[in-house]
Amino acid sequence: MHCIKLRSHIGQDGILHLEIPVGLIDRDVEIIVIYQPLESPIQQKTPEELGWTPGFFEQTAGCLQDDPLVRYPQGE
Repeated sequence: MHCIKLRSHIGQDGILHLEIPVGLIDRDVEIIVIYQPLESPIQQKTPEELGWTPGFFEQTAGCLQDDPLVRYPQGE
């Protein structure tokens, strides 16, 4: 048994057309098709849109100086 994963586009006719070369000739095969509609492309949100303070990552990236990494007591 072989699994082939691919993406395709369904046209205006609502019919999915597939052409999959499998390298077999004059053989019977069983085909199982499972389809899942893809969501529309996700619009990437900016860090600010996700609730981060403007410039947060630029100000904090690489600021951890401890080597080796130390986790100080966190309190209750």
